[in-house]
Amino acid sequence: MTYEDPNAPVTPTPSRRSPRQGVGGSPMGSTISIVLAVVAVVVGFLILNNIIDDGPSAGGGDVASTDSTPENTATGNSVLGNTTTSTTTPALVTAGATVVVANASGVKGSAAGMTIELATLGFVMAEATNSTQTGLVASIVHYDASNAAALAVAESVARSMGGVTVEVVPTPPPVDGQSLNGAGVLVLLGTDQADKTIAQMTAAVAAPTPAPDVSGGTPTDSTADSTG
Repeated sequence: MTYEDPNAPVTPTPSRRSPRQGVGGSPMGSTISIVLAVVAVVVGFLILNNIIDDGPSAGGGDVASTDSTPENTATGNSVLGNTTTSTTTPALVTAGATVVVANASGVKGSAAGMTIELATLGFVMAEATNSTQTGLVASIVHYDASNAAALAVAESVARSMGGVTVEVVPTPPPVDGQSLNGAGVLVLLGTDQADKTIAQMTAAVAAPTPAPDVSGGTPTDSTADSTG
């Protein structure tokens, strides 16, 4: 039997408190873990992105470069917008019409010499003759319109002579006997090409033309009389 003092102060009984849940599986611990995981992912992404951005250039490595200069094309050497085009001289048409040279210059033997020159290029030549015209300055190449091949041969002769005018042969032809005797092309040789070779004719055409004087000065006449 116990005796208690009824007048003794009553000591309150402490209430039981539930233990605070810790990190291992408690709600507060889960929240912290999630936050830390998110922070780690963000930091890792920033670091990776910085490495990718600074990788090739920061390390001084080689960076692939593109050549802005256009390469030559198979169709015609196009470099920086400039296109070089090669021209091909058409082949001479020497077959299909006989060529006769008539001397209209008055220079003796010039028609025979031109006949030999054209023969070396492959033209079919007739015997040289004289023209009923005399003192002709510019040579002319005539062709017989009734001969289908005569025009092409006449144009080839004219081109070989440095670019001569080509016309239809008049009726009657301006040669001795007024007949071409079956020839389809007639060359009236003038004084401008008398006694010249084919090489001399073509060289004269290819020679550059002097540039005009743009200095503004007054041109002088070298033939002026010195006495004024």
